[in-house]
Amino acid sequence: MDSHRRWSLERTVVVGAIALGVAAGSYGVASAASGSGSSSSGSAAAPSAHQPWGPQRSDETPLTGDTAAKVRELALAKVPGGTIVRVETDADSNAAYEAHMVKADGSPVTVYVNKQLEVVSVQAGMPGPPSGGARLAPTGASA
Repeated sequence: MDSHRRWSLERTVVVGAIALGVAAGSYGVASAASGSGSSSSGSAAAPSAHQPWGPQRSDETPLTGDTAAKVRELALAKVPGGTIVRVETDADSNAAYEAHMVKADGSPVTVYVNKQLEVVSVQAGMPGPPSGGARLAPTGASA
């Protein structure tokens, strides 16, 4: 009877471990599919429809105070109905500052502002590398 009890205990432990593994694996797959899992790095978010630019670049600095307020005001005037995602310095030499936004239709747009706090260009879509402004729409263009 002792060997029967031990076999039953071993079997119970193995079956329990398998069940736990299946449950944990299923949860992981479901979390990945729904995007509800947490990221271990915290700030390394991939670009998405709601924030197409991904995380803040290390070579750009968030704007604060009066400069941030003015850049926000200028960007919202250029993109009526848009939502500001963030305002920061521009490391790509398009302008001194940039406002990353989402237009009312959900598409990304970037408004570039110079040090004199004037809009110099509006770029629909994802920002590209500096190329002499080839991808930038003139300020008179609709964004």
